[in-house]
Amino acid sequence: MSLVTVERKGQVAVVTIDNPPMNTFSTAVKGELSKTFKELNSDDNVLAIILTGAGQRAFMAGADIRELPEKIGNSNLMSEFMDNHEFFNCIDFSPKPTIAVINGFALGGGCELALTCDIRIAEEHAFIGVPEVKLGLLPGAGGTQRLPRLVGEAKAKELLFTGDHISAEEALRIGLVNKVVPSGEGIEAAMKLAAKICNNSPAALRNIKKAVDEGLELTIHLALGREAELFQELFLKDDVKEGVQAFLEKRRPNFSKSISNQS
Repeated sequence: MSLVTVERKGQVAVVTIDNPPMNTFSTAVKGELSKTFKELNSDDNVLAIILTGAGQRAFMAGADIRELPEKIGNSNLMSEFMDNHEFFNCIDFSPKPTIAVINGFALGGGCELALTCDIRIAEEHAFIGVPEVKLGLLPGAGGTQRLPRLVGEAKAKELLFTGDHISAEEALRIGLVNKVVPSGEGIEAAMKLAAKICNNSPAALRNIKKAVDEGLELTIHLALGREAELFQELFLKDDVKEGVQAFLEKRRPNFSKSISNQS
């Protein structure tokens, strides 16, 4: 039985973690997710990716704690940790817009996984948190870095220091999620948003994501220079011709369906 399924709906791929009962982040789940995202990242027919968990109990309820005892006392885990970072980066730096649908608990590694997505939609019964401190650990899959970049240093430290999980509404208030929807309506909301995204130029979407992601790691001066490079690059693509012409003709643009179709 596959622990990760993919359903293609037009130009949108819906990736579902199916590891009952709580969709925990096991070694096997990581392997299947890694393979799935590498394939989707290079698939020109996919313009947006939705990531969620099966059922209504959990998006992902963290790591599989049963795998931890054998690692305690091991001083040679750096390669494994760096492999985890490589996997999470594969999602974070996907060239496609990504949307997490948090349909239940997103704790520990589950919260860190949601943080790798560009946009997060939470169903109203969801709870989100990074409780690793209660195990004597810290979030080791990017949580100490991505969380403060998203919600600010002080709020991130509060969540990291206490290990408390918060409601969907509180997550919305602090900017951890973009939207809260009724239970069971997360995928529908994500599909509507993905469809709107897919109406736009694939080349522009890719360069916008690059500009934001890369710019956040640079000084403002260097970031503005990178933005200018990516802006200039788009003027060499067919989509800008179509977009400008459609605007002048007061019609909807008919953009290419993939970046590879651009000249």
